[in-house]
Amino acid sequence: MGKRTAQIERKLSKYAIQNLMMIIVGAMAIVFIADLLVYTGTGKSLISMLYFDRAAIAAGQWWRVITFIFCPPDTSLIFIIFALYFYWLIGSALERAWGTFRFNLYYLCGIVGAIISGLITGYATNNYLNMSLFLAFAFFYPEFEVLLFFILPVKIKWLAYIDAALIAFSFIMSRWSGRLAILFSLSNLVIFFYRDIKLSVLRIKRNISYRISEWRSRRRYK
Repeated sequence: MGKRTAQIERKLSKYAIQNLMMIIVGAMAIVFIADLLVYTGTGKSLISMLYFDRAAIAAGQWWRVITFIFCPPDTSLIFIIFALYFYWLIGSALERAWGTFRFNLYYLCGIVGAIISGLITGYATNNYLNMSLFLAFAFFYPEFEVLLFFILPVKIKWLAYIDAALIAFSFIMSRWSGRLAILFSLSNLVIFFYRDIKLSVLRIKRNISYRISEWRSRRRYK
């Protein structure tokens, strides 16, 4: 992946968008405010016209192929502010760590994966796309601390473990359409962090095997 990415970067780096996450977050904020104004004035939802919907796309609403990326989390105003700030924080940190082009490429791979899953299953969301940003951030900055519920300091790596477990549970419990959505939407994470993920899995297996053998040894000598 490294050599291929370097080759692509030499050819296409001039097209990379700087401060991409600032643009994405700004668009989400605009959509949230516009939806609030439209709903207050008409009782209709603007965001519902932006979600990815294969049937609607086939009927001519082609903008849904891309506008679902700019849909903010469906939650309260306070959480929206926190979520958008956090998206900007992790996106900006990844751009600094990777460089503008590689961060663009990572995000683009996630978008393409989400669109492919949507075309196959009929529906796509940006939830797993944003999750892939969070997990990538955890790979780079595992010791970074956030205030859970604005009170409890927790390291990012522990939140990433919880999210990974929830994704695995969701994958197991979902139908094949849901599984495809997860796989394609997180394809960028696998492409960029395959070696790290493989090493982490092997490390976990070794730790489990060691603890099991240690437990058996203790039982044997009791």
